[in-house]
Amino acid sequence: MALFEATRVGGNYEHTVYPETLEFLRKKTKDGADEIWEGRHNWTNTHLMDALQNGTHPPITVNALDTNASFLSAFKTHLPIGALIHDPNGGFDPKRSGIYRLPTRPTWHHPDLPDPIGNRREDGPVLLDDATIRLLIRCARLGLCEAPRITERWTSGTSEGLLEKFRRVLTEARTNAIEADDTVTVEYIKAMYSKFTSTIGESSVNRDIRRPDWMHIIRSQAFANLWYKSHRAHTNGLTVVRVRGTDELHVAGDWRKVFTEGRLTTQMKQKDQYPLPRKSAR
Repeated sequence: MALFEATRVGGNYEHTVYPETLEFLRKKTKDGADEIWEGRHNWTNTHLMDALQNGTHPPITVNALDTNASFLSAFKTHLPIGALIHDPNGGFDPKRSGIYRLPTRPTWHHPDLPDPIGNRREDGPVLLDDATIRLLIRCARLGLCEAPRITERWTSGTSEGLLEKFRRVLTEARTNAIEADDTVTVEYIKAMYSKFTSTIGESSVNRDIRRPDWMHIIRSQAFANLWYKSHRAHTNGLTVVRVRGTDELHVAGDWRKVFTEGRLTTQMKQKDQYPLPRKSAR
């Protein structure tokens, strides 16, 4: 937190540290969750899997790719500066950020790409954060789905730069550590940005800030960034096989023609390679 606060000196905006926590942002139990629906991925291309199993698709070799420092990259996102203000009329304003209510889960009809808002299937209204809404709007512009119908919102003026200096400092330190083969420092930096993300909500170990809205938006931005990578892979001729969490992308095809291999935040690394369908044990 001390490093984050140091990077905010001279910033254009003074963010609110302890706004009133709205009811839907409160955890229902000590170890439970609030009501915000993040676009967490746990997706498998079942259409492809069925074709592989019944023999209508030839066997493939899958490359399990890993995104580097996914939460650190997600610091570049639109965060609300002040306390969230309720607007019962809904709608979307790109100059504001926060939480949005949709009357129902948006539909998705593309079996070869993961649903941008994840695998949950509950009926009824959903509360989505800013990063997920912006992803849905992008998908609508790409002609992949209808634009989200927002019936209610809780937002504040937004800035994409609240964590930008913090992100740059940590990214530069991480790059220098990688170049120096300093594994200890790389892991220490990972612990810093991971702990920042996990404790800025309702956490007893961080008394300096309480912004559960920020926590959700950062995490959802990481999920969104992975979705963008899956879409990039798909549009460049790779077969998307699996998408997991914030950093796991499994594809078939020559992935090095689409992504740069390496350990930097803008690069991808290969963690595994395996055949599909898998041979059954005899």
